[in-house]
Amino acid sequence: MSAFSAVALDGLPEIAAGADLAALLTQAADGTAAVGGFADGDLLVLAHKAVSKAEGRVRRLADVTPSPRAHVLAQQTPGKDPRHVQVVLDETAELLRAERGVLICVTHHGFVCANAGVDASNAPAGADGTVILLPADPDASARALRARLRALTGARIGVLVTDSFGRAWRNGQVDVAIGIAGVRPDDDWRGRTDSVGRELRATWIATADELAAAADLARGKDSRQPAVVLRGFADRLSDDDGPGVGPLLRAAAEDMFRR
Repeated sequence: MSAFSAVALDGLPEIAAGADLAALLTQAADGTAAVGGFADGDLLVLAHKAVSKAEGRVRRLADVTPSPRAHVLAQQTPGKDPRHVQVVLDETAELLRAERGVLICVTHHGFVCANAGVDASNAPAGADGTVILLPADPDASARALRARLRALTGARIGVLVTDSFGRAWRNGQVDVAIGIAGVRPDDDWRGRTDSVGRELRATWIATADELAAAADLARGKDSRQPAVVLRGFADRLSDDDGPGVGPLLRAAAEDMFRR
């Protein structure tokens, strides 16, 4: 790979529950001049909120009754609506920390992230008091979308479903992969040698996360462009759906921040 391109798709409408997301993406790819339709070797990188909306993974705070624990946590994290906290708890397998207005959670998927991925940004226009959840099974979402796109276009592509995560050692967020289909998630170089023959002991490249971050540079957070097509990475694709995001998740026993 010597060069690549990242192009955000134009023309996607607001996504509603039950939408045929693959059909909408196909139409958008056809209508984006710099893409000209999906082609073999393309990599579709899609912000999870488009998937979550299509799958109905949204909740109205007006329909949420907060538990006593949610009220206590809301008092400990100023500015938190206890109903919002309750939705976070519902999406949480383990609460690791609550401070500075943030709940650090392990989701039911095994992700460690702020507020279990529950977020009000980019909720449907006019839907005040609505929060968006992560897809119930992002790998399954990516696989279904890949299969549907193949049926519609005939193109062999990979699909990444992404979200913005913070990082333990640095400020700011980057997009990472939370659902993967048809893309090798990582590239483990441990045991190989470097350019002068030294054994590599820690080099383990999170390929899917790097691709997710690259795609995010092609869109703005307020641009309503959740989908980006990457070209130039056909060598990172796999014929089958692959193992999904699992290889990128560090086991709790190996996580120094969770001991």
